[in-house]
Amino acid sequence: MKDEESGISEGRGRRHAPHEDMPAGDPCAGLVDTDTEYAHPADVAEHIENLSLEKQVCVLRNLPAEDAAEALAELDEHVRVDLLENLDADVAAQILAEMSPDDAADVLDELDEDHRDVLLNNLDTEDADEIRHLMAFDPDTAGGVMNTEIVILDEQLTADQAILQIRREIEDKENPYYAYVVDIDDRLIGVLSLRDLLLSRPGVRLRDEVGNQNVISVLFDQDKEEVAHLLGHYNFMAMPVVDYEGRILGVVTYDDIFDIIQEEASEDMLGMVGAAQDETVDTPWFESLVKRLPWLVVNMLNSALSASVVYMFEGSIAQMAILAVLMPMVANQAGNTGQQALAVMIRQLAVDRFDSRKSWRAVAREGKIGLASGVIMAVLVCAVIWAISGKGALAAVMGLALLCDMLLGAVAGGSIPLIFRALGRDPAQASSIFLTAITDGAGFFIFLGLASLLLL
Repeated sequence: MKDEESGISEGRGRRHAPHEDMPAGDPCAGLVDTDTEYAHPADVAEHIENLSLEKQVCVLRNLPAEDAAEALAELDEHVRVDLLENLDADVAAQILAEMSPDDAADVLDELDEDHRDVLLNNLDTEDADEIRHLMAFDPDTAGGVMNTEIVILDEQLTADQAILQIRREIEDKENPYYAYVVDIDDRLIGVLSLRDLLLSRPGVRLRDEVGNQNVISVLFDQDKEEVAHLLGHYNFMAMPVVDYEGRILGVVTYDDIFDIIQEEASEDMLGMVGAAQDETVDTPWFESLVKRLPWLVVNMLNSALSASVVYMFEGSIAQMAILAVLMPMVANQAGNTGQQALAVMIRQLAVDRFDSRKSWRAVAREGKIGLASGVIMAVLVCAVIWAISGKGALAAVMGLALLCDMLLGAVAGGSIPLIFRALGRDPAQASSIFLTAITDGAGFFIFLGLASLLLL
């Protein structure tokens, strides 16, 4: 079992002994005996990921089931899938049985349905039913990430009785941060920390201890990202999950929230450039190709649009070759300005729930930054081009085009995520591609258009 508060699990700080039935000459014996000695599960998982699949299977098979379960929970999704598909079903079931139900449900959810059923059928009926119950929830909701191994106390218990019950049950609970007080209908009426219980007066009933406590909880179908925001807002170690009648179903813990936030940040970063949001270096290359290719096609179409703008002014460029040198500078500067606004807006959407009024105030703020930085950069560029070329008109055209495109880039960078959200799409999905199309196309058009009007 894992002691969450100390960060130590039983078995850490000791040698991971191989199973007694490990055959002599087993190619994994040395790996299990030496490389995993005194290791934290995360370090064991990192070691396993650097091995070939054959050795990964061998190491996991020969670790004690409890240690293997902790390591499996730390492995990358694609590694886990390959391992479970190559482990004997009975060995895999032994490992899953040692995992917390929510972790086991997450792992099984990654497998194809047939293999999942085989492993569930090899588990005890009680364990299998609990895992199936968790897998019935949408994985993107509170129910899909909640842990059911919690301390539930009846409101009629005294503080002393509650402490005795916790002592009896604590070994089977993964996260003993709070105790959840329920009424006769299992409705959540209060939350007590273990410190609260230890400081309670002897003989006081939990019903009186919680009083009229304002219990903060989330519904089982609430989006997990909203749960992450709430947990961070209230600085809880765990957030209780209830059904529509207020009956407690489980809790979402801070370690799950950390994973959610990290996953969300990774998805946003990948989505901005049109990569698959669940992609890693372990994703099969063909799967990555299939997911990336549509956005590369979109990017090509956007580039063709920008190229067509340049083609419109072919004559102007032929008469004044310096225009071809300067126009990428306009588009590039505007693109960087837009990327800054885009990054700030996507980050804000990830950590805060914008109402429409606040959203467009944020866009206006980015517009002010774009305008101010555009003016400063325009003045600098004007001065440099005038000093180098001696052509005041060319310098003025360059400065004015730069100012307009940087302003456009800032506003577009702030607006694109909001437009995507209003359309029901992920605000980060390929937003960088569309921003580049706007700043390049508009930058070329503004610069070459002004040059055609004022210089030729």
